[in-house]
Amino acid sequence: MFSVEQSCWFIRKVICWRAAASVAWAVLLLPPSIAVFVIISRVSLLHPIQWISECVSLLTSATAIFSFILLCGVVLIVGFLNLEYYTVIPSIACSKIALLGQLLHPRQFVSSLVHCILGVIVAWCCAVTIGGRYQTLGYPCTQADGSPQLCLNEYQVILLLAGAFVGYCHSVLGVIHNMNYVSFHTVQQYKYLRFKGSLPLVVKCSAIQALYSVRNYLVVYFFLGYVPRTWICKTLNLQLNSSLHPLDTIAGLLDFSLLYHLWISGTFLLFTWYITLLLFRIFVTEVYSFPVQSSFTEDVHQCLPKVLTGQQPAILKFLALHDLALLSQHSPSRRSEVFSLSQPGGHPHNWNAISQECLSLLADLTQRLVAHHDTVATNGRAKSLSTGSDKKSLSSESSVTSGTEDVMTPRPSVLIKTPASVFLRSSVGSPLTVPFTPDLDSPFSSPALRRLAGPVEQCSPWHGTVQSPHIMRRGPKLWSTSTDSQANSLPSSPAPVPSPTPAASKPSLLAQFLQNRKEQVLQSDCCPEPELLDQIRLLIDSLPEASSQALFADTQSHIWALEGLSYLVKASFSEDQFGVVQTTLPSILSSMLVLQEAVDRHFKLPHASSKPVRSTSSMEDSSYKTLRFALRATLKTAIYRITTTFGEHLNAVQMSAEHQKRLQQFLEYKE
Repeated sequence: MFSVEQSCWFIRKVICWRAAASVAWAVLLLPPSIAVFVIISRVSLLHPIQWISECVSLLTSATAIFSFILLCGVVLIVGFLNLEYYTVIPSIACSKIALLGQLLHPRQFVSSLVHCILGVIVAWCCAVTIGGRYQTLGYPCTQADGSPQLCLNEYQVILLLAGAFVGYCHSVLGVIHNMNYVSFHTVQQYKYLRFKGSLPLVVKCSAIQALYSVRNYLVVYFFLGYVPRTWICKTLNLQLNSSLHPLDTIAGLLDFSLLYHLWISGTFLLFTWYITLLLFRIFVTEVYSFPVQSSFTEDVHQCLPKVLTGQQPAILKFLALHDLALLSQHSPSRRSEVFSLSQPGGHPHNWNAISQECLSLLADLTQRLVAHHDTVATNGRAKSLSTGSDKKSLSSESSVTSGTEDVMTPRPSVLIKTPASVFLRSSVGSPLTVPFTPDLDSPFSSPALRRLAGPVEQCSPWHGTVQSPHIMRRGPKLWSTSTDSQANSLPSSPAPVPSPTPAASKPSLLAQFLQNRKEQVLQSDCCPEPELLDQIRLLIDSLPEASSQALFADTQSHIWALEGLSYLVKASFSEDQFGVVQTTLPSILSSMLVLQEAVDRHFKLPHASSKPVRSTSSMEDSSYKTLRFALRATLKTAIYRITTTFGEHLNAVQMSAEHQKRLQQFLEYKE
């Protein structure tokens, strides 16, 4: 009940108002943008006085006012599309066929159609603003026989179609580059300073993308320009002026004035839309301060612990974790509320809710990393990365799970999940070959490998059942344990049984169907040509770099959870009067060490440690491509933050011998 009210309240009173404020500022920036466009489009350096007077008269004319009203409507629709399509977790296509599926999705088709229509409207406003030969669609002319006719003005046609083409390219590139992705900046700035710093990038990206779009458009119009020209003439009963060269020829397109006006019109169109997008990103990601606790019952659902533990939209969960990371660093008064006890009862409800949610996020990420490593290993796409030094004792694994009983079970209410495309790969690939020698004692080895490489025990879930090569049951526990290891675990808590994520354990029927069709195509004998097989593999095989990016797509929340936990633990050394943090300190350290081991294992996979090149000529926010590197650095920094604060006191913390040894390396600054 509270979570539904909370979600509706936050979306209605916070997100929608922030989106409306961004659209309002974009509308206020339209008059100066239009003025700059008029000055650039009517530039005449040889007659400066006439140039300025024409610009002033045009800006005060009825045509300019009507164009301004139309552009305001365009900005409103673009702002609505930003609100409708934005996401804080990017949708990363792990294969080329998946990217094609995103482009052909009906939702994307509607978005592309709307952008094409909006592009035509903006192009018409540009045409009437430029004036001259772009003013009207038809003009009176005289044919060879002397009869007056109404002829088609192809200059306005080519400008209107250019607007539609640029709008379509903007929509397609938005899907390819995740333009709807909204990221949170590490360094907090005022909205004005952030807008001022990003404005040169917006101008540069608009000009460059418009240049490429116009180039591609001219190629298309050169071959297919006669199709819309003929259709418009037949529909509007217009004639073609035989005395003029058509524009779908080399002579017609080599008009530098036409090329210049096409380019500045496309730049103005993209600049208007990018400004709206930039303002939306700035306003939506603004810090929101949640109260830690409230004295009124009706406001409890708006407090930080309730927001973190409830079933919330992803944007609300991200803003709450962001606020947690900030309060843990800069707000001693709010930290004291986190460490406080409830009255009456004297229970640390605030700390328990916050710490359990953060540790649940860390456990969920650890489980996903292990599942991904198992998937890669069972497909035979990576060599076994285990060495003698990497093998961990079973007692260590058991103590890890027992020390985090309350947090290793991901709650289904949490909506922040990695895109399911990561887990759509086949669980079992080709039979094991000689170069592929997996380490069966490693905690990262999957149950499928143990079943293929060793005898089936009677107590095994595989005993007495008929198995298919397309079906694999994953063990319920994150780490493989034994009776001896459970005996060495902490006596205060039994070993947990975390449930796998829905995306990993139960793929959709469509995913299973496509996977079966893929295996049938690749394993059939009806396709003897290897070139065709290579082309099919190129389309349907997962891209290693994209798979790694998709696995860490939502790890900004885990970064904030690590920062919040580590700073709160550090502050508890001097601010925690009741010792509420000390009860969960073993679980926090164990979760961080287990996650670090899983992250280190992942970075040993191919393509996981390669950093992508950042584009400086696009409005694409590519910060999600480097989230795994930020997570690894934040994780190590968080552990060092705790060990530096507590020092040798950590030797008294009840942990496994393996974790004590690992922790000692941090205490000695050897990690």
